[in-house]
Amino acid sequence: MSTLALRPATTRDLRALVRLEEASFPEPWNENLLRSELEAGPSRRYTVALLGRRLVGCLGLMTVDDEVHVNTLATDPGHRGEGIATRLLLDGMAASVRSGARHLTLEVAASNLAAQALYRKFGLAPVGVRRGYYAGGEDALVMWAHDIDAPAAVERRIAIERSLGSDA
Repeated sequence: MSTLALRPATTRDLRALVRLEEASFPEPWNENLLRSELEAGPSRRYTVALLGRRLVGCLGLMTVDDEVHVNTLATDPGHRGEGIATRLLLDGMAASVRSGARHLTLEVAASNLAAQALYRKFGLAPVGVRRGYYAGGEDALVMWAHDIDAPAAVERRIAIERSLGSDA
């Protein structure tokens, strides 16, 4: 099996990113929206995960002042449960802290219990609900992690990384 590699997303990834979005979300982002995010400048950070040449995951972050918002986090359905989203989030949070971020937020579908469990592992906690935020009127939980640069948060991420081992 190929080793997972992370790298910055580029416009050459657009077709694969659209396929990943379509496989992952009821309201997938289209190519034009993805392109505008990739070209939005330094406030955005998009990272892809590759197994060999196959794109199997993506994390999109938006930074405003000292806050980072997870715009998107997706793993190819055939590779869920392999630690790909965890690796992307570890990488994204570390890069965000290096850039001066202190807090992280996101919305997650109320029915997406697997994603909520992942986010809780990283120290995010629900702080509110956006009613009817997703397709079909599904609610979104708003989750926050404050002080992601604090020693306890850094130690949490180190423990998560160690738990993955070298095969994830």
